[in-house]
Amino acid sequence: MAKIKLDLHDIYNKGGKIETELNRVIEEALEKRIKLVEIIPGKGSGQLKKKVLRFLDQKHIRKLYHRVEKDDKNHGRVFVHFRF
Repeated sequence: MAKIKLDLHDIYNKGGKIETELNRVIEEALEKRIKLVEIIPGKGSGQLKKKVLRFLDQKHIRKLYHRVEKDDKNHGRVFVHFRF
């Protein structure tokens, strides 16, 4: 199964860039019909992960994917599953 990986470590302190990259990776998954996107906000204080989850919970974004899975073994990862 193909997946896309987005590592946010390099842009963690650039607020607008984070949303741009999240939008880009969601669009790419839809265009290429990729069923899994792995987003790595990192562990840190948890603020970046919260920002990612808030982004994914927006109504217009939420309707694009099937479900979000928080990795219970690695708290610094979030999986977004698509149904095609």
